[in-house]
Amino acid sequence: MGLVKIVAVVLILGGVFGLVYGGFSYTKETQEAKIGPLELSVNETQRVNVPVWAGVASIVVGSGLLFFSGKKS
Repeated sequence: MGLVKIVAVVLILGGVFGLVYGGFSYTKETQEAKIGPLELSVNETQRVNVPVWAGVASIVVGSGLLFFSGKKS
């Protein structure tokens, strides 16, 4: 499978997951205080929302790449 087809499939899958889940979350550890040997840290969960238009655009671009990469001129 060529590089263009792999990129196209990744774009399509990313767009579908973006539409289905609406975003993703990750955990960020921050250091609040360090007093001698004692450290206080906090885990914060951040959420990143994926806009609907970005998911649809990713699917359209991936489909276009997949369609046009199959045509030989």
